[in-house]
Amino acid sequence: MKILHTSDWHLGRSLHGRARYAEFEGFLAWLLEALEQHAIDVLLVAGDIFDTTTPTHRAQALYYQFLARVAQTGCRHVVIIAGNHDSPSLLEAPQSLLEALQVHVVARADQGPEHEIVLLKDARNHPELLVCAVPYLRDRDVRAPRAGETLADKEQQLKAGIREHYEAVVTAACQLGEQLTHPVPLVAMGHLFAAGAQTVAGDGVRDLYVGSLAHLTADIFPSAIDYVALGHLHVPQSVGGNPAIRYSGSPLPMGFGEADHQKSVCVVSMTPDAARSASWNTRIATVPIPRFQALKRLQGNWDDLFRQLQELVATRQSWWVEVVIDAPDVVADWRGRLDDVVRDSNVEVLRVCNHRRAAQTLAPHQPDETLDDLTPDQVFERCLQAHDVPEAQWAALFETYHEVLHTLYQADSKAE
Repeated sequence: MKILHTSDWHLGRSLHGRARYAEFEGFLAWLLEALEQHAIDVLLVAGDIFDTTTPTHRAQALYYQFLARVAQTGCRHVVIIAGNHDSPSLLEAPQSLLEALQVHVVARADQGPEHEIVLLKDARNHPELLVCAVPYLRDRDVRAPRAGETLADKEQQLKAGIREHYEAVVTAACQLGEQLTHPVPLVAMGHLFAAGAQTVAGDGVRDLYVGSLAHLTADIFPSAIDYVALGHLHVPQSVGGNPAIRYSGSPLPMGFGEADHQKSVCVVSMTPDAARSASWNTRIATVPIPRFQALKRLQGNWDDLFRQLQELVATRQSWWVEVVIDAPDVVADWRGRLDDVVRDSNVEVLRVCNHRRAAQTLAPHQPDETLDDLTPDQVFERCLQAHDVPEAQWAALFETYHEVLHTLYQADSKAE
């Protein structure tokens, strides 16, 4: 049994106004080749297929064209869960048709544990894998609001609700497994934020719940699971030091902070353990993804930037560039002068960040920080500081602020 784990495609996402369809097309074409080259049996996609709940027709066309071609690679099954960026109704709409192609979509978590269990069978119709396909769990999926509850109460209830949800789904899967004629591996999927996990400024990852709640530890996953395929975070990494609980990461750099990162997918090989009944030897390898558009972040004063841009122009390659101006001197028309350097070349400056100007408004706490890098809580705290609000009043104001955010999140969930 060979599984390929990927997530966070974010089809339709742009980068500072530039469409990225050519990159998405390149990745999906590469992924089809990888499925065939590595003789993959099952493809797992752990959420955030699209970048918004209302993806463009072109983004949807890329998705469906890819799924239509998967069977040609020899891959027998695809299991997809919804992420926080996805519309459950949109993913579920063609479910009957997709199941005919052995594409299994689980987009909601409100129909009972059995609806999140996918039993996959081999070419001889024998069971070969059980998948606990748990989609992004919304607040309403795991807890009921209570009058007078505090933010701490909500956090505790959320974590307990998510833990109980996984326990219920895994328990139901194990009961189903006991009824099979022979044991099969058990894999779980999820779209969540693990405690202590690594993120990158500007990668677009946001907290899933109000007030940064429910960053979850690895022990929410029952020990019966042989591999956990996670989505939501864009940096490839294991969770809690366990190599069998992993984020595959996004296939494309989602911001210039990831410009130098190597993106990858996970290939999981499972074979029966001859020494232990109903146990599996699991080998995990990461397969690097090619870069389909070169990104570069340049930083310095005018002389530094001029030199670095000229070096990129000389490569004659296509580059998208973020320029971070870090200089005490004032230069008139930064943007125009930068554009003059790259004119008639394959280098395009997508973003110019002037630290000197930013310092006059909302002062960054780190050299490369911009407003896009801050959470709502951080922005609110800096507003309190900027208006000289006494710290003794902060706790009450934050409580009220979180209540407002919670109301907005609930309204957004009801609209979905």
